[in-house]
Amino acid sequence: MQITTEAEKMTQAAQLLWSTWQGNGRIEQLPLSCRPTTRAQGYQVQAEVARLSGQAVMGWKIAATSAAGQKHIGVEGPQAGRMLAGRSFDSGAVLSLTGNGMLVAEAEFAFRMARDVPPRIAPYTLEEVLAAVASLHPSIEIPDSRYRDYATVGEAQLIADSACACYYVLGPATTFDWRALDLSTHAVSATVNGEVKGQGTGAAVLGDPRIALTWMVNEISRIGETLHAGQVVTTGTCVVPVPIQPGDEVVVDFGVLGTASARFIA
Repeated sequence: MQITTEAEKMTQAAQLLWSTWQGNGRIEQLPLSCRPTTRAQGYQVQAEVARLSGQAVMGWKIAATSAAGQKHIGVEGPQAGRMLAGRSFDSGAVLSLTGNGMLVAEAEFAFRMARDVPPRIAPYTLEEVLAAVASLHPSIEIPDSRYRDYATVGEAQLIADSACACYYVLGPATTFDWRALDLSTHAVSATVNGEVKGQGTGAAVLGDPRIALTWMVNEISRIGETLHAGQVVTTGTCVVPVPIQPGDEVVVDFGVLGTASARFIA
Protein backbone atom coordinates (compact mmCIF):
# COMPACT_ATOMS: atom_id res chain seq x y z
CA MET A 1 0.00 0.00 0.00
CA GLN A 2 1.29 3.43 -0.91
CA ILE A 3 1.68 5.74 2.08
CA THR A 4 0.66 9.35 1.42
CA THR A 5 3.45 11.77 2.36
CA GLU A 6 2.94 14.81 4.54
CA ALA A 7 3.48 17.05 1.52
CA GLU A 8 0.76 15.21 -0.39
CA LYS A 9 -1.60 15.55 2.55
CA MET A 10 -0.97 19.29 2.78
CA THR A 11 -1.57 19.61 -0.97
CA GLN A 12 -4.89 17.77 -0.59
CA ALA A 13 -5.90 20.19 2.15
CA ALA A 14 -4.95 23.17 -0.01
CA GLN A 15 -6.92 21.85 -2.98
CA LEU A 16 -10.01 21.49 -0.82
CA LEU A 17 -9.66 24.97 0.66
CA TRP A 18 -9.04 26.61 -2.71
CA SER A 19 -11.98 24.87 -4.39
CA THR A 20 -14.18 25.89 -1.45
CA TRP A 21 -12.96 29.49 -1.76
CA GLN A 22 -13.61 29.58 -5.51
CA GLY A 23 -17.15 28.26 -5.03
CA ASN A 24 -18.02 30.63 -2.16
CA GLY A 25 -18.67 27.50 -0.12
CA ARG A 26 -18.10 26.32 3.46
CA ILE A 27 -16.73 23.17 5.04
CA GLU A 28 -16.98 22.02 8.63
CA GLN A 29 -13.21 21.47 8.77
CA LEU A 30 -10.51 19.71 6.83
CA PRO A 31 -10.71 15.89 6.76
CA LEU A 32 -8.57 14.05 9.29
CA SER A 33 -6.68 12.45 6.41
CA CYS A 34 -5.17 15.80 5.41
CA ARG A 35 -5.78 18.10 8.38
CA PRO A 36 -2.81 20.21 9.53
CA THR A 37 -2.16 19.88 13.25
CA THR A 38 0.73 22.31 13.75
CA ARG A 39 1.38 25.94 12.83
CA ALA A 40 4.14 24.81 10.46
CA GLN A 41 1.77 22.48 8.61
CA GLY A 42 -0.83 25.25 8.51
CA TYR A 43 1.65 27.52 6.77
CA GLN A 44 2.54 24.72 4.34
CA VAL A 45 -1.10 24.47 3.31
CA GLN A 46 -1.44 28.25 3.11
CA ALA A 47 1.52 28.50 0.75
CA GLU A 48 0.04 25.80 -1.47
CA VAL A 49 -3.35 27.58 -1.56
CA ALA A 50 -1.58 30.69 -2.83
CA ARG A 51 0.24 28.64 -5.46
CA LEU A 52 -2.98 26.99 -6.61
CA SER A 53 -4.65 30.38 -6.95
CA GLY A 54 -2.18 31.39 -9.67
CA GLN A 55 -2.14 34.87 -8.15
CA ALA A 56 0.74 36.92 -6.85
CA VAL A 57 0.98 37.45 -3.10
CA MET A 58 0.59 41.21 -2.74
CA GLY A 59 1.26 41.13 0.97
CA TRP A 60 0.54 39.65 4.37
CA LYS A 61 -2.10 40.15 7.03
CA ILE A 62 -2.06 39.55 10.75
CA ALA A 63 -5.08 37.97 12.41
CA ALA A 64 -5.85 37.98 16.12
CA THR A 65 -3.60 40.82 17.25
CA SER A 66 -5.82 41.61 20.24
CA ALA A 67 -6.84 39.50 23.22
CA ALA A 68 -10.49 39.90 22.19
CA GLY A 69 -9.71 38.76 18.66
CA GLN A 70 -7.81 35.74 19.91
CA LYS A 71 -10.67 34.76 22.19
CA HIS A 72 -13.15 35.24 19.35
CA ILE A 73 -11.46 32.67 17.10
CA GLY A 74 -10.24 30.38 19.85
CA VAL A 75 -6.48 30.89 19.55
CA GLU A 76 -3.72 32.02 21.90
CA GLY A 77 -1.72 34.29 19.61
CA PRO A 78 -1.51 36.09 16.26
CA GLN A 79 -1.36 34.42 12.87
CA ALA A 80 0.04 35.47 9.50
CA GLY A 81 -1.90 35.14 6.27
CA ARG A 82 -1.12 35.74 2.61
CA MET A 83 -3.15 38.35 0.72
CA LEU A 84 -3.77 37.53 -2.94
CA ALA A 85 -3.38 40.17 -5.63
CA GLY A 86 -6.74 39.30 -7.19
CA ARG A 87 -8.52 40.17 -3.94
CA SER A 88 -6.66 43.39 -3.21
CA PHE A 89 -8.03 46.77 -4.29
CA ASP A 90 -7.43 50.50 -4.09
CA SER A 91 -9.52 52.83 -1.96
CA GLY A 92 -12.96 53.47 -3.44
CA ALA A 93 -13.42 49.90 -4.65
CA VAL A 94 -16.87 48.34 -5.05
CA LEU A 95 -16.85 44.79 -3.68
CA SER A 96 -19.37 41.95 -3.71
CA LEU A 97 -20.33 40.35 -0.41
CA THR A 98 -21.80 37.28 -2.10
CA GLY A 99 -20.75 34.23 -0.11
CA ASN A 100 -19.14 36.23 2.71
CA GLY A 101 -20.10 34.75 6.06
CA MET A 102 -18.37 37.16 8.44
CA LEU A 103 -19.82 40.40 6.98
CA VAL A 104 -17.49 42.77 8.84
CA ALA A 105 -14.95 45.45 7.94
CA GLU A 106 -11.77 46.28 9.84
CA ALA A 107 -9.66 49.47 10.02
CA GLU A 108 -5.94 48.69 9.85
CA PHE A 109 -2.54 50.36 9.62
CA ALA A 110 -0.66 49.00 6.60
CA PHE A 111 3.02 49.25 5.72
CA ARG A 112 4.52 48.91 2.24
CA MET A 113 8.08 47.65 2.14
CA ALA A 114 10.93 49.48 0.41
CA ARG A 115 13.22 46.46 0.20
CA ASP A 116 13.32 42.73 0.76
CA VAL A 117 13.49 41.40 4.30
CA PRO A 118 14.84 37.83 3.92
CA PRO A 119 14.59 35.06 6.50
CA ARG A 120 17.42 34.74 9.01
CA ILE A 121 18.13 33.00 12.29
CA ALA A 122 18.38 36.11 14.49
CA PRO A 123 15.09 37.96 15.03
CA TYR A 124 14.73 41.34 13.36
CA THR A 125 14.51 44.34 15.66
CA LEU A 126 11.79 46.96 15.38
CA GLU A 127 14.38 49.47 14.19
CA GLU A 128 15.60 47.17 11.42
CA VAL A 129 12.05 46.52 10.25
CA LEU A 130 11.06 50.19 10.22
CA ALA A 131 14.18 51.00 8.22
CA ALA A 132 12.86 48.69 5.48
CA VAL A 133 9.45 50.42 5.26
CA ALA A 134 8.63 52.67 2.29
CA SER A 135 5.22 54.03 3.29
CA LEU A 136 2.28 53.88 5.68
CA HIS A 137 -1.32 53.53 4.47
CA PRO A 138 -4.83 53.49 5.95
CA SER A 139 -6.59 50.30 4.92
CA ILE A 140 -9.70 48.15 5.21
CA GLU A 141 -9.77 44.40 5.57
CA ILE A 142 -12.90 42.40 4.82
CA PRO A 143 -12.12 38.97 6.29
CA ASP A 144 -13.88 35.66 5.75
CA SER A 145 -13.41 31.96 6.43
CA ARG A 146 -13.96 28.82 4.45
CA TYR A 147 -15.12 27.07 7.65
CA ARG A 148 -18.70 27.21 8.87
CA ASP A 149 -17.60 27.68 12.48
CA TYR A 150 -14.10 29.17 12.27
CA ALA A 151 -13.97 29.74 16.03
CA THR A 152 -13.74 26.00 16.71
CA VAL A 153 -11.27 24.61 14.14
CA GLY A 154 -8.05 25.69 15.88
CA GLU A 155 -5.01 27.66 14.84
CA ALA A 156 -3.46 25.19 12.37
CA GLN A 157 -6.59 25.05 10.23
CA LEU A 158 -7.11 28.81 10.48
CA ILE A 159 -3.54 29.44 9.31
CA ALA A 160 -4.10 26.98 6.46
CA ASP A 161 -7.09 29.09 5.44
CA SER A 162 -4.86 32.18 5.09
CA ALA A 163 -5.84 33.47 8.54
CA CYS A 164 -9.36 34.37 7.35
CA ALA A 165 -8.17 36.45 4.38
CA CYS A 166 -10.73 37.58 1.82
CA TYR A 167 -10.72 41.15 0.45
CA TYR A 168 -8.33 43.98 1.14
CA VAL A 169 -8.57 47.71 0.34
CA LEU A 170 -5.44 49.86 0.48
CA GLY A 171 -5.67 53.61 0.90
CA PRO A 172 -3.11 56.05 -0.51
CA ALA A 173 0.27 56.39 1.17
CA THR A 174 0.16 59.08 3.82
CA THR A 175 2.15 62.23 3.11
CA PHE A 176 2.33 63.02 6.83
CA ASP A 177 5.52 62.29 8.78
CA TRP A 178 4.15 59.16 10.38
CA ARG A 179 7.52 58.19 11.84
CA ALA A 180 7.22 61.16 14.21
CA LEU A 181 3.92 59.92 15.62
CA ASP A 182 3.17 57.56 18.50
CA LEU A 183 1.08 55.09 16.51
CA SER A 184 0.03 53.28 19.68
CA THR A 185 -2.11 56.25 20.74
CA HIS A 186 -3.17 57.33 17.25
CA ALA A 187 -6.96 57.43 16.93
CA VAL A 188 -8.79 55.49 14.21
CA SER A 189 -12.50 55.38 13.39
CA ALA A 190 -14.74 53.44 11.02
CA THR A 191 -18.02 54.81 9.65
CA VAL A 192 -20.80 52.96 7.85
CA ASN A 193 -22.96 55.18 5.65
CA GLY A 194 -21.62 58.23 7.43
CA GLU A 195 -22.31 56.96 10.97
CA VAL A 196 -19.40 56.14 13.29
CA LYS A 197 -19.57 52.45 14.12
CA GLY A 198 -16.10 51.80 15.54
CA GLN A 199 -13.33 53.71 17.26
CA GLY A 200 -9.93 52.67 18.56
CA THR A 201 -6.19 53.28 18.54
CA GLY A 202 -3.04 51.59 17.35
CA ALA A 203 -2.65 50.02 20.80
CA ALA A 204 -5.25 47.43 19.78
CA VAL A 205 -2.70 45.59 17.63
CA LEU A 206 -0.09 44.02 19.90
CA GLY A 207 0.26 47.38 21.65
CA ASP A 208 1.52 49.26 18.57
CA PRO A 209 1.26 48.71 14.78
CA ARG A 210 5.04 48.89 14.53
CA ILE A 211 5.34 46.02 17.01
CA ALA A 212 2.77 44.07 15.00
CA LEU A 213 4.76 44.67 11.81
CA THR A 214 7.93 43.41 13.50
CA TRP A 215 6.06 40.33 14.72
CA MET A 216 4.97 39.62 11.16
CA VAL A 217 8.48 39.95 9.75
CA ASN A 218 9.83 37.50 12.31
CA GLU A 219 6.91 35.10 11.93
CA ILE A 220 7.42 34.65 8.20
CA SER A 221 11.19 34.61 8.67
CA ARG A 222 10.71 31.56 10.90
CA ILE A 223 8.92 29.73 8.08
CA GLY A 224 11.59 30.65 5.55
CA GLU A 225 9.64 33.35 3.68
CA THR A 226 10.95 36.68 2.42
CA LEU A 227 8.89 39.83 2.85
CA HIS A 228 9.47 41.37 -0.56
CA ALA A 229 9.92 44.97 -1.62
CA GLY A 230 6.57 46.38 -2.68
CA GLN A 231 4.56 43.95 -0.56
CA VAL A 232 2.19 45.30 2.07
CA VAL A 233 1.70 44.17 5.66
CA THR A 234 -1.63 45.02 7.25
CA THR A 235 -1.31 44.83 11.00
CA GLY A 236 -4.75 43.95 12.39
CA THR A 237 -7.90 45.82 13.24
CA CYS A 238 -7.75 48.88 15.48
CA VAL A 239 -11.52 48.88 16.01
CA VAL A 240 -14.00 46.18 16.90
CA PRO A 241 -14.95 44.79 13.46
CA VAL A 242 -17.98 46.69 12.16
CA PRO A 243 -20.95 44.82 10.63
CA ILE A 244 -21.59 45.45 6.92
CA GLN A 245 -24.28 44.56 4.40
CA PRO A 246 -24.75 45.05 0.65
CA GLY A 247 -25.43 48.71 -0.04
CA ASP A 248 -23.14 49.97 2.73
CA GLU A 249 -20.21 52.33 2.27
CA VAL A 250 -17.37 52.08 4.79
CA VAL A 251 -14.80 54.79 5.44
CA VAL A 252 -11.88 54.32 7.82
CA ASP A 253 -10.42 57.57 9.10
CA PHE A 254 -6.85 57.78 10.38
CA GLY A 255 -6.88 61.55 10.90
CA VAL A 256 -3.75 63.22 9.54
CA LEU A 257 -2.70 59.87 8.04
CA GLY A 258 -5.65 59.80 5.64
CA THR A 259 -8.68 57.66 4.85
CA ALA A 260 -9.69 54.60 2.86
CA SER A 261 -13.16 53.64 1.63
CA ALA A 262 -15.09 50.81 0.03
CA ARG A 263 -18.66 50.22 -1.08
CA PHE A 264 -20.36 46.82 -0.91
CA ILE A 265 -22.89 45.17 -3.19
CA ALA A 266 -24.64 41.79 -3.20
